[in-house]
Parts: sequence; structure tokens; C-alpha cells
Amino acid sequence: MKNYCVLSPKLRIRPLVSLQILKFLESGRLSFENASALAIRRVYSFSAKAIYPLKSVRCHSAIPLAEIEIPYIKKSANLYFCYSWFSKIIMKKINIVLALWCFSFFTAKAQIDARLLQQPDVSDTHITFVYAGDVWTVSRKGGTATRLSSPAGVEAFPKFSPDGQHIAFSANYHGNLNVYTVPVGGGVPTQLTQHDAGDRVIDWHPDGTKVLFSSLRESGRQRFSQFFLIGKDGGMAQKLIIPYGEFGTFSPDGKQFAYTQKSRVFRTWKRYRGGMAAEIILFDFKDISSEIIIDSEANDEIPMWAGSTIYFLSDRGSENRANIWSYDLNTKMYKQLTNFTDFDVHFPSIGPKDIVFEAEGKLHLLDLATETYKEVNIAVVTDQIALQPKLVATDKYVANAWPSPDGKRVAIEARGELFSLPAEDGFVKNLSQSSGVAERYPAWSPDGKSIAFWSDKSGEYELHLLQLDKGTEEQLTSYGAGYRYQPYWSPDGKQIAFVDKSMRIKILLLETRNTIEVDQGLKMFQGSLDNFHVSWSPDSRWMAYSRDLENSHSAVFLFDTKSQTRHQISSGYYSTSNPAFDPGGKYLFVTTNRHYSPSYGDTDNSFIYSNATQLAAISLRKDVPSPLAPKMMRWT
Repeated sequence: MKNYCVLSPKLRIRPLVSLQILKFLESGRLSFENASALAIRRVYSFSAKAIYPLKSVRCHSAIPLAEIEIPYIKKSANLYFCYSWFSKIIMKKINIVLALWCFSFFTAKAQIDARLLQQPDVSDTHITFVYAGDVWTVSRKGGTATRLSSPAGVEAFPKFSPDGQHIAFSANYHGNLNVYTVPVGGGVPTQLTQHDAGDRVIDWHPDGTKVLFSSLRESGRQRFSQFFLIGKDGGMAQKLIIPYGEFGTFSPDGKQFAYTQKSRVFRTWKRYRGGMAAEIILFDFKDISSEIIIDSEANDEIPMWAGSTIYFLSDRGSENRANIWSYDLNTKMYKQLTNFTDFDVHFPSIGPKDIVFEAEGKLHLLDLATETYKEVNIAVVTDQIALQPKLVATDKYVANAWPSPDGKRVAIEARGELFSLPAEDGFVKNLSQSSGVAERYPAWSPDGKSIAFWSDKSGEYELHLLQLDKGTEEQLTSYGAGYRYQPYWSPDGKQIAFVDKSMRIKILLLETRNTIEVDQGLKMFQGSLDNFHVSWSPDSRWMAYSRDLENSHSAVFLFDTKSQTRHQISSGYYSTSNPAFDPGGKYLFVTTNRHYSPSYGDTDNSFIYSNATQLAAISLRKDVPSPLAPKMMRWT
């Protein structure tokens, strides 16, 4: 007989349970000592893959295995491998338990209580959704989800067929978003569309033979989408007679269609109230008529049809959040069904008896019969490959370069790391070496000994100082929440100017760590803020900058750090920007839009004003003549 078991006398662990130490035996380090008399024929060790002999012995007394430190238990135990009279049946049970335990152990490690589950749909038995760019399915009751797709491309908007046997979805596998179908049990996806334009799956036709999708393919300049149907096995796409469309739903008999011509669900701002807010239109295929049935100043979108009720997404409620509402076609009455106050409901989808939707990153089911909803607990099993450390080439991600004072090297930002590069020959050095922390906007000090930059090491972007000769890093500010842009040193190295996301222009005094509030822009958004710059006078007293005015033009300002006063030095009648002191401090060079030589277009019947920007110089003292003044005036 070759049946063996594991005993742990000190911990009194049953033979089956003691198999949990298998991962700690893989090192193979053994020591032997005397023990109580137990017959033994062969010493075995366990690994996650197999049970294999370590050493054959012949003796009449026991040989205990090494004392092995078990981190989970935090105490050592003498482990004995002994001859057993277990039958072959018992040994088979041990092997089965071992396999099940290993599977459950490693599965539990890989399970994630998932969030950010997106674009769900529901059938009689299952829910499908997108997570980490792949399509997954799970029981309507929740549990562990199964991934149906895992190619390198991104999948989106999965929709069950009416019989629940197939899932249609959009995917970018070959550089373009197309429509695919896949059996609900998994398999090779079938590509339905081949067009260069992106095709976004909306739903299935009620008869289950066609897939409805929205596309820009026939909209000329691609400023609007239209609805198309394509067979579940492919073929030529058929455009619906409806002129424009983003989201829609067929009536159960397929004779009518509720849809929206435009959509705000992909926008990055909320609570929009204006002419582009979506309304829901009812279209009749029989008499080619249409009417707006759901309209308000709010955003009413993603209609879903069940019986005589149209469910839809709207932010018209007092919560000012997108929630699910219903509209009764018979009574013309509205009803709010969900009441989320902190987060919006996203991409609801209707099934035979439920509406599934995402809110707070989690999936919920709304029962159509009771109009109550509950969270669906879902776990996903993933290798979390994106969390593994890896080497990434940064040459394509270079941004925000700043040369050293001697011009021999340049500091750059790339993928949140700071690097020092040679101007010609030399080595490349990673200055920050801080994966998981983002460093941005390096600025070399005038003496070349340090670099100032923004770092989110503390959780928010704060100004840091890297001493190059010492290799030490110091946090200079504690501003808290907010985003800040490129810092600019004064020539004496005692002041650093910058602008933040609130358009506030500031100066940090390095000696006292105090911050001076200089000015604030009016309508300076990302582009203007990212390109904002200042110029310091050679004596570090004056700081020149430009910002926008009420008339939307830009003007140049000078800030006196001694008196802490600012002076507007351009009228604002023409836009003037990009100030720069000359090395002698006599002139301030600017760009100004004041050259107008219009030309008339032959085809568009309008004037264009090209090349209006010119370089100009402003004399900073009365005794300094204009560089464009006549020579005689400059001689005097």
C-alpha cells in the first residue's frame, strides 16, 4: 500500500485540513529529529501540482519532518508523514478534497467584489455587462460572473436576443467599432458590420432576427447618428426611415418606435438645460407619423418599452440626478421609480421582467411588477494583469520639457515620471523613480541645483523641490485639493509663480513659504491654463503675464512683488499676450492681434482675417525709446 496522510500533533489539525500547509513545503528544506515510534516507509511532500517522494527510508521509528513556520498560524508545528492504513477510497477522497481546497483557495484570492460594471442588460435568467473592457455574464441572482470575451479590443453595449440565446455587442477588434454577436455560453464572435464608421449596438428587433444599431456612416460630416438594422447572421444593413437617432426601442409588436434624436449621456457635464437636451419621440411605421411624447427642459433619454409603459432615464426630479421614470401611454402620467441622490443612474436596459441599471458603480435590478429595485452582488474572477509591474517605453509620452540653465540637459515629464536627458551625448536618468506617484511640470532652478515640480504623493498635487546634488526631495506646499500648472522661477531663485485650476495666479515665496495672490482669470480653461506662462524681470521684482478680460480679449499685466500691486499695460482693445522681458529689462516683448488685412472667400461669401498676430515691443521706461523709432530720435 502507498497511502499516506499528514499529522500535526501540536496543532491537532485533522489530516485533511493539514494539507493547507502544502505551499510552505515547496522550499524542500528538511531536518530530522527523534520522535515517537511510528512506522514509515517513504517521506512525501505536497505542492500545488502534485504529491511526490522526497526520500525513501527504512526504519522502525518515526522521522518527523522539519519544523515549518506557518505565517497564517504564526507558530511552528512538528509535521509527521506516517504510514497509514487508509483504504484507497479514503485516499481518493483526500485527493478530491485537496483539489477542491486548492481551487477554492486560489479562486477566493482572484475574486473581486466588482465595481464600475457598465452598460448592463438582462434576460430571463442572466445579466450581461461590461467590466474591464470585456463582456461578462452572471445569474440574475448575482454571484461569480463569467467572462465571454477577452481580446485586446474593447467591447461595449452587450444586448441579449429576445430568446436569451445570443448577445450582440459593439467591439473594436481591428481599429474600428463594429457589431458582433456571440452565443450566451461563449464562443467565437460573429462580425455583422464592416463599415468604416463606428456602429453602436442599441437593441434587438422584437422578432429576434435583426440587431438595431446607431451609426454616423451616412451623416455626411458625421454630426449626427442614424438607426440601422442588420440580420443576426450579417448581410446588408438597412437604414430606418427615421432621420436622426441615438437611443431607441421598438414597441412589443415592432410597429412603433420610441427614440431620441440627440443624447447627453456621453457628455462630461451634468444637469444640462438647453436646446440640446434630449426628448423622446414616438414614431409610427404604419402612417409615417411622429410626435414628441416625453419632453421637458431636463434630459429625457434611453427609452425602454414594456406593454403600454415607456420607461426612461431623466434628471427632471428634485434630486437633480439621472433616475428611472415611467410614462403610461394610456393615462399620459409620469412616475419616478428610483431616487438616487448622490450618483446618477447610467445606461438602464429592459428585459422580460426587469430593468437592470448601474448606479454607484454597482448593478441593480428593478422589478417591473412591483417597481422596487435591489442591488445585485457580483464577483468577477480576474488575473488582474493590469496590476502587475511592467516596463513601459516612455519616448512617446514626453511632455513639459524644461532646459537646464547651462543648456546641457533638459528635464522632462513622461508617464508621471521625471527624467533628465542630455542635449547631445550622455546618460538618461530617472529623477523621481516613483511608480504609483505622478510628477508633473518640472522647472529647473536658475542656479541649476534643484528642480521644482508638482507631485500627488500626498494625495493632492503639491509643489516639491528635488535637490539634484543631494538627491533629496522636499514638499513645499500644503494647498490641498486642486490641480496646478507649470511653475516659473524668478531669476534670484526665491519665488515661484504658477496658476491653478481656479484660474488664480499665485507666487510662492520660498524663504517664508507664504503664497501671494496675484490675480485671477475669468474664462481660462484647460487650454489657456496649460499654456499659461509668466516672465520675470532680470531683478526678480516684476512679473509679466496675460489673462482674459470681460470682452474676451487678452491683456498684459505687470505685478510688482515689492508693493504687491498689478498694472494693466495693454488696453485690451486688441488681444495681447505672451509677454517676455528682454535680458536688459528695458523692453517687454509681446504678441498682439492688430494686423488686419481681410480677404474675401470666393465660395463661402465671407471675409477671413489671417495672420493678424504680430510681434511688438513695449518700452518699460520713459527714457527708453521704442526700438522702431527713427534713428535720430534714438540718438538723442
